Amino acid sequence: MNAFDERFLTRNGLAARQLAALLLGHEPDTRLPRVRDLAEELGCGNGTVQAALRLLEESGAVETAARGHLGTFLVRSDRSVLWRLSGLGTLLAAMPLPYSRRYEGLATGLRTAFDEAGTPFAITFMRGAGARTTALLEGKVDLVVLSRFAADRLLEEHPGELELVVDLGPATYVGAHGLLVREGASLDAPGLRVAVDHASEDQRMLAERAFAGRPDIEWVEASYMQLGDLFERKQADVTVWNLDEVQGRPSMRADVLPLGDEITRDLSLRNSKAAVIGRAESGTALRAVRDAVDPARVTALQSEVLRGERMPSY
Repeated sequence: MNAFDERFLTRNGLAARQLAALLLGHEPDTRLPRVRDLAEELGCGNGTVQAALRLLEESGAVETAARGHLGTFLVRSDRSVLWRLSGLGTLLAAMPLPYSRRYEGLATGLRTAFDEAGTPFAITFMRGAGARTTALLEGKVDLVVLSRFAADRLLEEHPGELELVVDLGPATYVGAHGLLVREGASLDAPGLRVAVDHASEDQRMLAERAFAGRPDIEWVEASYMQLGDLFERKQADVTVWNLDEVQGRPSMRADVLPLGDEITRDLSLRNSKAAVIGRAESGTALRAVRDAVDPARVTALQSEVLRGERMPSY
């Protein structure tokens, strides 16, 4: 450890780490809070804040300028240096398995946007929103990517524990859902066998809503990988499914029909939105993520992957 690093282990250095995390949320050419306000937020004295700011300037993380009665302005900042000094570390996000081009585009957009913002970021892939959320609650990952519908339900179930970080808008998680009807099957047939994936809360809720009021339904447990085989063996007749996945399975012999009622279509729209959630206790990191990641940049990169203009990279 060199002498400069040792300075960040002093009282002033620890304050500099806290200050680095706060400054991640400030754009260049913006006025900084007053020293006494920063001191109150960091829980230290004015002199400690001033010493902490000097340390950050000496490290090359920031450059400031005093402009008289207007206050002190942030002239320049290096987000990668600020993030390193803040001690926030590498953020690990759990995403769905990248088995559709849309998911590949989403992973590419997130990874690139974090890299461009100087924020260390890694992705792990896990099937099932429930499994990803468990990993988040247990502290094994820092962020989880899931549908806005699933995110809303989890925020209601864990008030004060989880926070919404960003909503990326329609068609960023899935393009659309529809009814897949096995070739030769009829929706009017009694004892209709409906495939459902209980590992996917989104798919289960949509399927239950789409077939509400049908007492003759027989539910058949299925996953994305099993669906084609179930249809081929005539062990299931219909399901509600992510049409992105169907497009990746051209050999699947099924008819695609729109979802029926307005409520189901509204759920489908909410399911189409990608959302990122994190633990509320990680407030500093979550604020930094919100400030660092531009949703428009993520979706633009995703669209490039979907159009074949950019190779997936994650």
